[in-house]
Amino acid sequence: MQELLLQEEEKMEQESTGSGSSKFSSLQWVFKVKNMAWEAYKSKPFSHWVLLFLSSLGMLVAFPASSLLSRVYFANGGTSKWIISWVAVAGWPIPALILFPMYLFHGTSPTPLSLQLFCSYVFLGFLSAADNLMYAYAYAYLPASTAALLASSSLAFSALFGFWIVNNKLNASVINAIVIITAAMTIIALDSDSDRYPYVSNNQYIWGFVWDILGSALHGLIFALSEWVFIKFLGRRSFHVVLEQQVMVSSCAFLFTTIGVIINKDFQGMTSEAKTFKGGVTAYNLVLIWSIITFQLGVLGATGILFLASTVMAGVLNAVRVPVTSIAAVILLNDPMSGFKILSLVITFWGFASYIYGTSTGRLSVVG
Repeated sequence: MQELLLQEEEKMEQESTGSGSSKFSSLQWVFKVKNMAWEAYKSKPFSHWVLLFLSSLGMLVAFPASSLLSRVYFANGGTSKWIISWVAVAGWPIPALILFPMYLFHGTSPTPLSLQLFCSYVFLGFLSAADNLMYAYAYAYLPASTAALLASSSLAFSALFGFWIVNNKLNASVINAIVIITAAMTIIALDSDSDRYPYVSNNQYIWGFVWDILGSALHGLIFALSEWVFIKFLGRRSFHVVLEQQVMVSSCAFLFTTIGVIINKDFQGMTSEAKTFKGGVTAYNLVLIWSIITFQLGVLGATGILFLASTVMAGVLNAVRVPVTSIAAVILLNDPMSGFKILSLVITFWGFASYIYGTSTGRLSVVG
């Protein structure tokens, strides 16, 4: 198989000699990707690819489902932004159930918890709690498809904060991606009248837009700070270390969010909210329970992708997740989909592609 790929590459190189250097360069990049993919497949056991498939499924199914359930909650009578932000972290014991058997049966030792590392987890937990609350406000006032498109701007913020905090490189393709994604967000802002729900005021829609962008910016900051914590305090990126960080950060975010729910007296209001919820108490409970499960499965999937593959593949799946969420929202929730929103979706996907190309060409140049 490998020999056939190399022969085909040589053939294409000969055919492209008279077609210009740009075409030759593109074909060369494609065949490098194919060769790297084949070598990667041969170098890993079958179980690795099974776990990678399940992790990808978590990102592409669980995350969109979680986003849609947030919108279902608000569309059917739910009103508490604190409750939705609380269910996003209430499932923190799920990754802990995976982590503890690794300690018991695989001889893995817990990472020593220094004061600095503990404070880092608490700070990241506080930021995550604030981030979830911002997204809750966004889904309260925006269609799920619009909220998902705006949330894709977190990639641009991740690139910028990664450059400032952990000195990640910014090349022309990444900068181009940031500009493109910003343009896509501007198109949505200019087309706000086409997808605003009748019961949402213009002021609420604007605030939903603002909270979504701020949440995306904070999400990018959290991603960069998490990478900085690994570099500064952990120095290794094994699967159980990644799970430890997830459990610690999520549990801290759960604590902060629970305090907010208690102060806002939203736990007391859940009983009356469930009674007035469209579909009744059972539907209300199912929406919250599945929101807890799907969000954590999505996070576990993203964690698995980062460990088993790379941030580039995580970026690819994140790019695919945006249209999956938007299309599912249109089909299942009857979200409005204007021509401007479709254009924004295409431009956003183009921005993701530019980012993925920019981050992967650096790796390929090193390999080549």
